[in-house]
Amino acid sequence: MGGVRAALIWLALAGAVAIPITVAATSPLLAWRDPVYIAAGLAGVVALALLLIQPLLAGGYLPGLPIPRGRRLHGLIGAGLLGAVIVHVGALWITSPPDVVDALLFVSPTPFSVWGVIAMWAVFAAALLAVLRKKRRIRLPLWRVLHTGLAVVIVAGSVIHALLIEGTMGTVSKIALCGLALAATAKVIADLRVWTVLTRRRA
Repeated sequence: MGGVRAALIWLALAGAVAIPITVAATSPLLAWRDPVYIAAGLAGVVALALLLIQPLLAGGYLPGLPIPRGRRLHGLIGAGLLGAVIVHVGALWITSPPDVVDALLFVSPTPFSVWGVIAMWAVFAAALLAVLRKKRRIRLPLWRVLHTGLAVVIVAGSVIHALLIEGTMGTVSKIALCGLALAATAKVIADLRVWTVLTRRRA
């Protein structure tokens, strides 16, 4: 029974990740679009899918992956998330530099741009924190609190960003992926109880 349960969990995760990407990649809205524009959109979808995987790895919820190994993969996936964000923004810059500048300056007329930029800067900040932690320039308890806070901003900002966009992602698959990413993030935060570090420090 354990093997069947593990297989079902992995199949469910594969479906949750693959279906939205497939829907976006085969969207009729991509007809006649430039390859750079297509790359920008798909990189954004991949980044959103990685946000579902990240908390599952951090919390040790995936069968066959002990927490230490899962957290090492969490770091690698984090690097992949950073790369996807860079591709997403870089390709959009190539497609339309004025729109990207407006978004970065928070003067874009499209509300989804604000949330995307907030999530982007939070991703960059999380990557910087990872480097500082690797060099042991920041203590682990503080790092966990800051990393968790940034994760909340990343996931919440990305979900709002995605939900506000009427684009290539199918409505059902997009809502499902966003809901799963939010639920997984909330569960790992609740289970790891990172906030207890703050209460201990106050005590």
